[in-house]
Amino acid sequence: MYKILVIEDDVMMSDMLSMYMSEEGYEIKQAENGEQGLRLLEQFAPDVVLLDLMLPDWDGTELCIRMRQHSSVPIMIVSMKSEVSERVQALRAGADDYLCKPFSMHELSARVGALIRRARLMQPAARGQHEEVPEQSEMAIRLDAERRLLLVRGNFVETTFSEFELMKLFLTHPGKVFSREDLINAIRGFDSFVTDRAIDVHIVNLRRKVEKNPKEPHYIRTVWGVGYKYVTDVEAVN
Repeated sequence: MYKILVIEDDVMMSDMLSMYMSEEGYEIKQAENGEQGLRLLEQFAPDVVLLDLMLPDWDGTELCIRMRQHSSVPIMIVSMKSEVSERVQALRAGADDYLCKPFSMHELSARVGALIRRARLMQPAARGQHEEVPEQSEMAIRLDAERRLLLVRGNFVETTFSEFELMKLFLTHPGKVFSREDLINAIRGFDSFVTDRAIDVHIVNLRRKVEKNPKEPHYIRTVWGVGYKYVTDVEAVN
């Protein structure tokens, strides 16, 4: 049974989410504020977090950043705030998806399922992760699959669920050009909704974490009119 942590101060909304997802077969824990949510994140070890942005003790975006310091669990923002700026800010803070209220419970269930499916599909391959990534002594960027971290020039870097999936795709297919649609399918699946803009935000965040100069990317290159590709140190020299 997969587990969902609902962090929502509106009792009626929290109960509605919990009731519906329980009927879908999930185990649910509810938190009415950020501090309780942080405790349950550690104690309950959820597979997905549903997080409201407006909490009595925490700004939801700040809480998302705090959670990312300790966990790579998929985080879905569920909020009344529908402005593009709010969604972009939440994605930059470490959220993996954003659903505006009011919404369809069927859509919520589909998105949660897609997040869990993507996270769980990675676990059986964890042991073979280092075999999938080309072994090059000069590689400055590597993946730590068990802790879902990036190793960038000898330093561990925290990533969101989606950022890790994108870097895994890039590192296992160096030089291959991926369209935005390819990248959307890689981190969401076919039954959930993500925009091209969300992919661009994830790429910007990854460049900040892996590039010495994000404005002149060395590794994650833009292929104009198509998408993005990852370039190794060897390819960059050539």
